[in-house]
Amino acid sequence: MRQFLILLLFTSLLAAQSKHAITTEDLWKMERINSFDLSPDGKFISFASTKYNMEENKGKSSVYVISSDGTGPKIVFPNDKGLSQPKFSPDGKKVAYLLDDQIYTATPGGENPVQITKISTGVNDFIWSPDGTKMLFTSSVYPDCATDEANKARDEEKEKSKVKAGIFTELMFRHWNEWRGDKRSHLFLLDLATKEYVDVMPGSPSDCPPIALGSAKDYSFSPDGTEIAFTMNPDKVVALSTNNEVYTVAVKDIKKGSPITPRLISQSKGNDNQPVYSPDGKYIAFCSMERAGFEADKQRIALYDRKGGSLSYITDALDRSAAELVWLPDSKSIYFNASNEIHESIYKIDVATKKTDLLYKEHDNSGLMLSPDGTTLFVKQQRTNLPTELFAIDLKNGTEKQLTWVNAKLTSQLEMNPAETFWSDGAEGAKVQSILLKPPFFDPNKKYPLIFLVHGGPQGHWNDEFHYRWNTQMFAARGYVVVAVNPRGSTGYGQKFTDEISGDWGGKVYTDIMNACDYALKTYPFIDANQTFAAGASYGGYMMNWIAGHSNRFRAIVSHDGVFNLESMFGTTEELWFANYENKGTPWENRALYEKFSPHRYIQNCKTPMLIVQGAKDFRVPEEQAFQLFTSLQVLGVESKLLYFPDEFHFVTKPQNARLWWDTVLGWFEKHK
Repeated sequence: MRQFLILLLFTSLLAAQSKHAITTEDLWKMERINSFDLSPDGKFISFASTKYNMEENKGKSSVYVISSDGTGPKIVFPNDKGLSQPKFSPDGKKVAYLLDDQIYTATPGGENPVQITKISTGVNDFIWSPDGTKMLFTSSVYPDCATDEANKARDEEKEKSKVKAGIFTELMFRHWNEWRGDKRSHLFLLDLATKEYVDVMPGSPSDCPPIALGSAKDYSFSPDGTEIAFTMNPDKVVALSTNNEVYTVAVKDIKKGSPITPRLISQSKGNDNQPVYSPDGKYIAFCSMERAGFEADKQRIALYDRKGGSLSYITDALDRSAAELVWLPDSKSIYFNASNEIHESIYKIDVATKKTDLLYKEHDNSGLMLSPDGTTLFVKQQRTNLPTELFAIDLKNGTEKQLTWVNAKLTSQLEMNPAETFWSDGAEGAKVQSILLKPPFFDPNKKYPLIFLVHGGPQGHWNDEFHYRWNTQMFAARGYVVVAVNPRGSTGYGQKFTDEISGDWGGKVYTDIMNACDYALKTYPFIDANQTFAAGASYGGYMMNWIAGHSNRFRAIVSHDGVFNLESMFGTTEELWFANYENKGTPWENRALYEKFSPHRYIQNCKTPMLIVQGAKDFRVPEEQAFQLFTSLQVLGVESKLLYFPDEFHFVTKPQNARLWWDTVLGWFEKHK
């Protein structure tokens, strides 16, 4: 027995020694599961995942089919270009997918591929009709072009023209990282027998799915296939509007050359999206925000009675925002996920009684799909120490089973700790939760420097996820303790907590953040209080800029795409509803608030070395914000560095750029230890 224990201990030590801390190369070797679908009989899963090549500086998505119990062989669809978005046909005999921006179908074994669409503007996404005879798909077209030939001719004319200038007459002329131009995303109905398709929104200046604040399910068929529901924003100035609305239209009325008049079924002036029909066809459930212009309002579940035309809201008693909606087969209940503390938890609501139950709390769960018998939920799940994999959750007993292991070989070689949490007192006694992550090969008797992270949004949260950009394991890998705080404005702690950052960007939230940092330093003896660093992006970058003018407690700061001058930000960002709501008006309507919480007014107090990171194609927090900050620091004589990506936007997405990002960010901290 003693010999066995010695052998076991020796084996464990060898296993520990063979592991290493995660590197940038490891992060980009990981296969990233994107979308998945369940076959109609519940026996198979198709999924797409992307593999990246550091040297080629790009990724390629592939399609696979596996048994839904996780056993048996994995079928790989043959391709050399990249396939994505697989979806089973209603009879389970085919899998449709995208290749070169066109819809193809093949057998579930990847055989006999057939091209379905040949639209010059390409397909963005699609769904099957319940009987498998039709599809809905979206494509970006010129609203005044009635045919594909006209769209193709317009594109060719623009491509040949030596003049690349643009003329704009309305706002939202650019979004995220794209100049919008004259095209709009329209919804099309495709007849699979004739291959003919009809624009459901002919001539409309609106987008479906809407340009922002929509969902992954912004159009759907009724169970009998006679009606569709879809989401679009009808307002003229979408830059100032969150008024996405839900509409329905009869399939028989969708005819080429005939006027199409959809029927409005939503009522809120806030964001309505994701219409999902009940299996019995009696209801349409969708997500609905009440307040106009507020993108982070509570998302209620709205229930539209198709026969009576009445509309009700069934999640008023739950202080969480519903996200993905999945009906049970009996049409009596709905499953959904919602931000819940550091998790994306799964809930169930009884439609008649409005009683809500928390079914599964832990980790980050998305992409909910229900088995035909209603007993198993299939989800994409990720954790701080587990990249995204597919899981099955038994709804009878709450147990989970991992179905895919796409990164098992790699992660078995990595030393990664799970997330821990602590609570501290914020402003006005509010309870604030933070994630704490210990470095690999942690020794409680040692002292470790601290990296303190503030999330963006600001209405978002750090959660138990394996973030491929702001990856907490990567920050911890160089021997740091990581604290990621969820202060005022964070989601998952009730709507009041989320609301209390609007109009108060540098107020209560700043106290929440600093108190969390103080608590960590006092509570955990393994943190070196003399070696503290801070980083954040977007609103997190704003908070870095705010901290720089209000505190010298950190040895070095990283501000990625951070807001610096609130007034100039209003004039250069694209989603103006956000600036309007967060600052309670325009700069000329509420100049005092813009001045009160703008970091540029306090930067003369900064003594802390700052690394600034900016993408040239970031239209959300434009590059002028970074330039103003860097210029100010350089003139003030504060040690500062600007990392500028001419080919990135709000996020760093290319493998080699990401490698430079991590080397520069972690190198900045190392330099100032």
